[in-house]
Amino acid sequence: MIERLGALMKQGLAQLSQVADDVTLQDWRVKVLGRSAPLGKILEELRDLPKDQRPAAGRRANEVKTTLEAAYEAKAESLKAAALAQSLEQEQLDVTLPGRPMPRGRVHPAHQTLRRILRIWAEMGFQVYRSRDVETDEYNFEFMNMPPHHPARDMWDTFYTTTPGVLLRTHTSPGQIHVMRERASEPIRVVLPGMCYRYEQITARSEIQFHQVEGLAVGRHITFADLKGTLTAFTRRMFGSAVQTRFRASYFPFTEPSAEMDVECFVCGGEGCAVCKRTGWLEILGAGMVHPVVLSYGGYDPEVFSGFAFGMGSERIAMLRHRIEDIRYFWANDLRFLEQF
Repeated sequence: MIERLGALMKQGLAQLSQVADDVTLQDWRVKVLGRSAPLGKILEELRDLPKDQRPAAGRRANEVKTTLEAAYEAKAESLKAAALAQSLEQEQLDVTLPGRPMPRGRVHPAHQTLRRILRIWAEMGFQVYRSRDVETDEYNFEFMNMPPHHPARDMWDTFYTTTPGVLLRTHTSPGQIHVMRERASEPIRVVLPGMCYRYEQITARSEIQFHQVEGLAVGRHITFADLKGTLTAFTRRMFGSAVQTRFRASYFPFTEPSAEMDVECFVCGGEGCAVCKRTGWLEILGAGMVHPVVLSYGGYDPEVFSGFAFGMGSERIAMLRHRIEDIRYFWANDLRFLEQF
C-alpha cells in the first residue's frame, strides 16, 4: 500500500504541473482529492490492514494527502497571480474617468414637514418641549379627564406593556401635564412633537405609529378667540396667506369647548374633488380650550388660569401638501418614494 501511495502522489503532482487554468484545476482536485478518488479509496482500506501495518501506512497516507493539498493551494495562488498580471498587462484602465458619485442623504419627508411645522411655531413664540413615548395610564388617560372605564378611552386603541399601568402613548397630550407641573403656575406657550402609537389596522389612511404636534398655551386671560387667531395665523404661514379656514364643533375629553379646523382644499380650490371628498375642505387638526380638570391636574387654578390646546399630525399634513394617497409610503423605505423629496 505504501508503494501505491507513492505512485499516486507522483502521478498527481505530474498532472498538476500540466494544469493551466481554473477549470482544469478544479477537475484535478475532484479526480485526485475527491472522496471517490483512488486516494480516498486507499484511506478507506486502512481499516482492513493488519494492526502492525496500519501505523506506517496511515502516516504515509497523511503525508501524501497533505503534500497534494499543499500543491493544490500553491497552484491556485499561482494561477490567480498569473490572471491578475495578464489583466494588468492587456486590459486598459482610464484613470482619468471620474469616480462613482456617492448618493446624498436626504431628510425624510415626514421630518421635512415636522421641521417646517416646528419652525413656524418657533417664529410665533412657542417653545419646543419633548416628552416621553412610554407613559403611565394616569398621564395618558386619567389626568386628561378620562378616569378608568370612561367611554372616551375607546377612541384610542392602546398598546399596553407587560407592566401594569404602563403603555405607549396614544397621543402627545400627556406632555401637557408634564410641562404644566414643571412650569409651576407660570404662563406657558409650547409645542410638543413626538411619535404616537395606536393598535389599529394598517390601511392607506391609518398607521400604528405617526408623528403628532401638540400645542399648549396657558395664561390668565386666554380665550377661544386667541385660539382661533393663533391657528389661523399658523395655517396662513403653512399653506399660504390666501388660504381659507373654518372651525367645526367637535368633542375631546380634555378640552371644552372643542373644535376641528379645516382648510380650503388647495387641490381644487374649494370646488370639491376626490382629495377633499367633494366637500371643498381638508381637516388638519383638533383643538379646544383646556378642560378645567386638566388644568387642575397640571397644578393650575382653573378659576385664575385658562388655556387652549391643539393637536395635528405631521404625516397627514404632508399627505395633503404633496397629494400623497397612502400613509404607508412614509415607513416602507422605498427609495423611489423617498427620493422625490
